[in-house]
Amino acid sequence: MQTMSAKDTKNSFRMLLDQAKAKPVQVEKHGRSVSVSIEEFQRLSLTSGAILKRTEE
Repeated sequence: MQTMSAKDTKNSFRMLLDQAKAKPVQVEKHGRSVSVSIEEFQRLSLTSGAILKRTEE
């Protein structure tokens, strides 16, 4: 996974978009992840939903 700083992302947004087409890109600010790819968000949402359904039953 490619990692970019928030500052680099701001200054080179077009590069971020181009890189994100090929592979996931993680954006960090002060060493902490501040973004999640759409694919990762969907995966996490599906996992969370499955866990919630199991605990409600």
